[in-house]
Amino acid sequence: MSRSVLVTGGNRGIGRAIAEAFLAQGDCVAVTSRNGDAPDGAFAVACELTDPASVDAAFAAVEEHQGPVEVLVANAGITRDMLIMRMSEDDWSAVIDTNLTGSYRLAKRAATKMLRLRRGRIIFVSSVVGLLGSPGQANYAASKAGLVGLARSLARELGSRSITANVVAPGFIETDMTAVLPQEQQAAYRAQIPLQRMGTAEEVAATVVWLADDRSAYVTGAVIPVDGGLGMGH
Repeated sequence: MSRSVLVTGGNRGIGRAIAEAFLAQGDCVAVTSRNGDAPDGAFAVACELTDPASVDAAFAAVEEHQGPVEVLVANAGITRDMLIMRMSEDDWSAVIDTNLTGSYRLAKRAATKMLRLRRGRIIFVSSVVGLLGSPGQANYAASKAGLVGLARSLARELGSRSITANVVAPGFIETDMTAVLPQEQQAAYRAQIPLQRMGTAEEVAATVVWLADDRSAYVTGAVIPVDGGLGMGH
């Protein structure tokens, strides 16, 4: 059966690959984006994660278009990299409010209808950086690590209603952002990865789709790395 899926930040990169993977298996997919772009066949909706009213309006639009959200993929996020001594209060707050508090807002709104349906999948897209840490990314790493605690708390709160909450933690992934890095830097990244290559957005998407599937109905509160072994042990 086709399900109602919402992917935030689904207009490019990993988010777009996730949206396309759900579309390929026949699901009704809505994506949020700031520029209104969306994969073919997806429903585009505007959403500002730092604004609770905007999040509520986005869900209302999706519900009217394709019914209550049954699968939420909280993927959208920002970075404002800076060493801690130079990181401003705004640099910190903007990243935490978008990546972590925004995910709380999404999950809270989605859970309202999932509880009534007595089923649902909540999947947070974190990062290996949230497990390993990274110089100059204290704000980003903190926001991504926070998703683990959020997911595990929701897993305990919502599990009795057949709602799962999990985290996918990608490592270095081939995207437009990594493509513009100098070749020397890309080579240095690959040297840290046991599989000696960057991952693809499609590999992350496959993991997300699996977590949303009935075959993973007994998986909740998990953190699944898609990082070529970079973060193993964390």
